[in-house]
Amino acid sequence: MDFKDYRASNAASENTGEQSPTYKAARYRGKRFQDYIEEIIQEATERGEFDNLAGMGKPLNLDDDNPYAGEKAAGYRLLKNNGYAPPEIELLKEIRRERARAEQKLERLRARGEALRRRTVAPFESEKHAYNAAVEKALREYEGQLRELNREILTLNLSVPPSMHLPMIEVEKLVRDFRESCPVL
Repeated sequence: MDFKDYRASNAASENTGEQSPTYKAARYRGKRFQDYIEEIIQEATERGEFDNLAGMGKPLNLDDDNPYAGEKAAGYRLLKNNGYAPPEIELLKEIRRERARAEQKLERLRARGEALRRRTVAPFESEKHAYNAAVEKALREYEGQLRELNREILTLNLSVPPSMHLPMIEVEKLVRDFRESCPVL
């Protein structure tokens, strides 16, 4: 077995400016994680890696519009500035959007029924049949959407503080109200 002097290879790498992996590991051993990261950032700053960043020299916009965010304020601000919101808020927006979409669909059907009832000429049997089928289909879809929205509301209520809770949708009552407001022909 031949003997190889590793001290000579370390001396050669020190002369070329390279650092051996054992030197790097020893350099950071025993330091706190924050100190390690701070040292890496300082080295990158000295090399000039942060000189051409967007917004360089401009003041930071630190508007504190949510005093209850606490330690999550920076994360919420980052999400807000990039067009995102916390998952709870996104879910709340989704629930409201779906509820409005379902109500608009029913409103169009109600308007169609009113137009058929106000006509001076009675609707044809085919028109009545098509309208009645559309009402029954819309009623089934509406009930399914409301039940799905109730599941999403339950998910939201489990993940937000009580002040943000939404009341559950009364599915049977809304279906009954729709049936009364949109009778079949």
